[in-house]
Amino acid sequence: MPDVTVGRRCADVAELLSVADAGVGDTAVVSSDLRGLDLTVVNRLRSNRIRVIGVHPPDDEGAERRLRQLTVTATLPADAGADRWAECLADTTGASADELEAALAGPDAPEPSAHAGPPTDAYAVPPVSADASSHEEAASWRPAGAARSGAATVGDLDIDSSDPRDVAAPCGVDGPSDADDLNDRGPSGRGTRGPSRAPVIAVWGPTGAPGRTTIATTLAAELAGRGTEVLLVDADTYGGCVAQALGLLDEAPGIAAACRAAEQGLLDLPALSRIAPEVVSGLRVLTGLPKAERWPEVRAAALERVLELSRSLVQVVLVDCGFCLEDDEELSYDTVAPRRNEATLTSLAASDLVVAVGGADPIALQRLVRGLQELGTVPSGQPVPVVNRVRAAAVGSRPESRIADSLLRFAGLTSVRFVPEDAAALDGALLAGRSLVEHAPESPVRHAVADLATALVPWSAPADRRRERRSRRTTRRASVAAGA
Repeated sequence: MPDVTVGRRCADVAELLSVADAGVGDTAVVSSDLRGLDLTVVNRLRSNRIRVIGVHPPDDEGAERRLRQLTVTATLPADAGADRWAECLADTTGASADELEAALAGPDAPEPSAHAGPPTDAYAVPPVSADASSHEEAASWRPAGAARSGAATVGDLDIDSSDPRDVAAPCGVDGPSDADDLNDRGPSGRGTRGPSRAPVIAVWGPTGAPGRTTIATTLAAELAGRGTEVLLVDADTYGGCVAQALGLLDEAPGIAAACRAAEQGLLDLPALSRIAPEVVSGLRVLTGLPKAERWPEVRAAALERVLELSRSLVQVVLVDCGFCLEDDEELSYDTVAPRRNEATLTSLAASDLVVAVGGADPIALQRLVRGLQELGTVPSGQPVPVVNRVRAAAVGSRPESRIADSLLRFAGLTSVRFVPEDAAALDGALLAGRSLVEHAPESPVRHAVADLATALVPWSAPADRRRERRSRRTTRRASVAAGA
């Protein structure tokens, strides 16, 4: 073949990676049975801008499938002729590394972006256009901060305050439009509402146990109770406790098994569905690590693959993240070494929205403000601040108004969600090993999280609530028209 030069024949993966690091060549041809070939190796080759072509035995569908699960999109049988090789090399040569990554992510994948800091109006759940009436608009979910022009955001928190700044405190969402009544076909294949590509919602919070797992499990159970298929991933490598909170066995952590299968190119939808079984109708759980010392088992490339595949398994992916965002400066020079916080950083980078949970006492609020500033320095979805365990004993009377005023003054937050304290109900649910939605459905915590679920995933809202919000919106429009 013209214009093709074999630069090096490598005996093993170690030699292949050393040659790639040295910048020799621009294409790597690997065999499906190459010992040591895994997802990390493929990603490292791509990080050196090396294109990867996989070769498999003729008529061996299993070998070809493994290559594709390792994200090697260009594959050829070992008996391919010169014409097919020339065509494959020409196609691969014409694609840049960025284009290959975009092709692997799929046509619906959003462009990666880092949250650039805390502007005053950035912390809002995506508003929905009041005029949306077509099937396309019903399924076109957008991450926060990516709303259509002209969309309105209206806060509706009922708090006793004469300060106009308190009205803007809740996470403002005008609610679903008439298009929410349309039944779209979700990624799982069942008749459900929602976009064609499931969103990833990360639940994160600063140090101090502000209630990340409580919010994550309650939010997941609430969405599942509405008929939305949810996968709850416990990616907290410091102290994951989703399994204990839901009364599940955790001897074989699901997150480690899924990442191990993804690393070896063995993870597909049937395998993921077995590793993350349903604990209640519509809710799958990928349990976390039982010991923090096992954190190296959750590698960034494998977890990214797990989350991407999860988008095709369910309609909403919820990730319970760890608190720490440090980037291990001592290991920054070595891009191959595992990093202590890469599970959290990878989950945030893959997310479309980040539910940033903080406590309601003065220390926890200070940590939340500083944590949001730190969150703005790493790639992540748009944050939705949630203040948990709100109680008058911690901050004084009218706690929502006081907290909203403080967060507006010190962090510029105009949209904040509040979850009240209900220790008795939460303790009872934990003792029973059940979600709060099952154990105490009338708890004020459950109602607050239900409102949060409607804001984050508007197509999941019950029909009666959608009608109520549409009626309220119609009344508001009539009032505005009368005033004009």
